[in-house]
Amino acid sequence: MYGLKKNTKTMLASLSLTATMILGAFGAPSHEAKAAESKPFLVLFKSESSLPADYEKLITDAGGSIKKAIGKMGAVQVTSANPDFESQIERSSAVLEAGVENTIMPDAPVFEQELDATLATGDLYQALQWDIKQVTKNGASWSLPGGTGKSVDGKDIVVAVVDTGIDYNHPDLKANYAYGKSFVPGFPDAMDQNGHGTHVAGSIAAKGRTMGIGPDLKVAAYRVFGPTGGAATADIANALMTAADDNVDVVNMSLGGYDWFQNPDYATKDTVEDVRLFNRAIQYAIKKGVTVVGSAGNNGVDISSPGKLSGDDNGATHRSPSSQTLIRVSAGGEAKNLAFYSNYGVGKIDVMAPGGDYGLKYAETRNPLDADRTKLCLATVPGGGYGYKAGTSMAAPKVAALAGVIIAQHGKDVLSPSQVKHILQSSSDDVFKTGYDGESGFGLVNAVNALQ
Repeated sequence: MYGLKKNTKTMLASLSLTATMILGAFGAPSHEAKAAESKPFLVLFKSESSLPADYEKLITDAGGSIKKAIGKMGAVQVTSANPDFESQIERSSAVLEAGVENTIMPDAPVFEQELDATLATGDLYQALQWDIKQVTKNGASWSLPGGTGKSVDGKDIVVAVVDTGIDYNHPDLKANYAYGKSFVPGFPDAMDQNGHGTHVAGSIAAKGRTMGIGPDLKVAAYRVFGPTGGAATADIANALMTAADDNVDVVNMSLGGYDWFQNPDYATKDTVEDVRLFNRAIQYAIKKGVTVVGSAGNNGVDISSPGKLSGDDNGATHRSPSSQTLIRVSAGGEAKNLAFYSNYGVGKIDVMAPGGDYGLKYAETRNPLDADRTKLCLATVPGGGYGYKAGTSMAAPKVAALAGVIIAQHGKDVLSPSQVKHILQSSSDDVFKTGYDGESGFGLVNAVNALQ
């Protein structure tokens, strides 16, 4: 399931994080559930790119009703009141797995605070955006070919923001807003009603009082989250697939959770089918030439050890999405330290980018009196305002933006995602160990190095 189980929750709570944890979108299932209760299921067929000709009959015969079919990934969202739906549908040789569909959440910021409107005047980049300056080397990267995100071939370089939407009327974003699509039932507009996606978009392509890493990149909203709550795995996978079909260049996913195998509340196969679908979606995008970037998570734990992450319980817990083919980003502070909330782990982190914290003194004491809010990351928020946030959600879009800038220097559809990833990694600055380490991956991203 997406979320940490009881003992792991207890373990993480002892770290005294003030983060909003991603602790499970589902509660334990009721032992008194009625047979007639309709549940959401995800059916994954063996073919990774098509559906069987008789898939509708297979699902109907098993007592299911089709909610949405994602043929290009061999998946179908189903609702069913049949308590034996899973066992019946899995009798078909065409079915790989079926299970209760899971939900994941945006990576909630560890800290957030809107900037006082009386202070939100003038050049906020120069005054407050240490994080953008850190990556761009005080804007030096903007003077290099492609450095602002304006492609050498004149084509728009688009970064898809799979998130809560974007405030496309924000004065710092509207010129670089490409378009928006919503995958949220009942919310057809891609307008951000949460704040998370707008902040992410500002880190990528703001151009006004605040700046993004690539102030001439374009951002497209692929809204998967409503004002509150999470999103079904299939809806996020569908958004990722659609973005790839739309020929975006980069996808940023500042979202995630945890998959716990051997969760006593759910059979292992109920988790595996969600994991497989996510991996199919990521691979689909990469094969289409899209660079996919994801956040490492804000629980301050080693995600390289699935057994340890499960705490006192059996089984293995994995960070999700768990694909090794995406670019996973840890978060750093202004002092180029690993932010105390950032997940880490050998083999799980590719690069580090500034995500903000409350400064080194607070990291040591955890005393609110030692908190320095200027060490958080400032970017755009809905309603035309600005706000501070901290989290790996704030780190990942800086890497997504830099990926877009790298693409801009070479031209649209020239570099493969693996080439973009290599440039990101090989141009990063060592901040802990020489070479690779589990905290920063290949290092802190450096836009000037990446473009030289």
